[in-house]
Amino acid sequence: MIVAINKMDEKSVNWSQARYDEIVKETSSFVKKIGYNPEKINFVPISGWAGDNMLEKSPNLGWYKGLTLLESLDAITEPKRPTDKPLRVPLQDVYKIGGIGTVPVGRVETGILKPGMIVTFAPANLQTEVKSVEMHHVALPEAVPGDNVGFNVKNLSVKDIRRGMVAGDTKNDPPQETESFNAQVIILNHPGQIHAGYAPVLDCHTAHIACKFTELLNKVDRRTGAAQEEVPKNIKNGDAAIVKLTPSKPMC
Repeated sequence: MIVAINKMDEKSVNWSQARYDEIVKETSSFVKKIGYNPEKINFVPISGWAGDNMLEKSPNLGWYKGLTLLESLDAITEPKRPTDKPLRVPLQDVYKIGGIGTVPVGRVETGILKPGMIVTFAPANLQTEVKSVEMHHVALPEAVPGDNVGFNVKNLSVKDIRRGMVAGDTKNDPPQETESFNAQVIILNHPGQIHAGYAPVLDCHTAHIACKFTELLNKVDRRTGAAQEEVPKNIKNGDAAIVKLTPSKPMC
């Protein structure tokens, strides 16, 4: 994590180290509560308007001895992409392109998508072959996690598949419709108490579906995930809990 402290050029701040230290102290307290170690975080004072300390060291911040924002970004270790997991591509949109055909669009979350692969679209359980894969109008031999791609599929129309579905490799643990699932939920802002039977609308990847709190399994510590209370009667603002959720419509 990097914390960029912007607007150091503002007149009431005037590049003040005291104000910087005050913000670092307040922010450190917050990030510690949500599980981060403040000692491993770069707190970078910048001025987005004037460009100070973004690309190069700033003479206005002579007291700051740390990295610039660009150096901080370059210092981050790139996480390993989960190419070894089964393919999952939540669909963002589906287009009909003249001369090409049906083109679903989405970001590869896990696995590898290749032309010639037989894919399954869940929860509809439709199967078809991928004819080509493109990113930014350039054909790809394969797409890996993080790539936003469009892929042309055979024998399916825009009426068959839609946003919210998930594509996966038919031969390697394809995605399936779920009857229910357990989720860790943190209540940030809700009037009153939440009981079993509550049915909010969830955005799960690109799906937008009402899901019922079928069962409150246990309250947990927000930072560690350790169980605190089994089968609570209700949860309220500030609580974190493991909840069994049941979708109101087919969902993957």
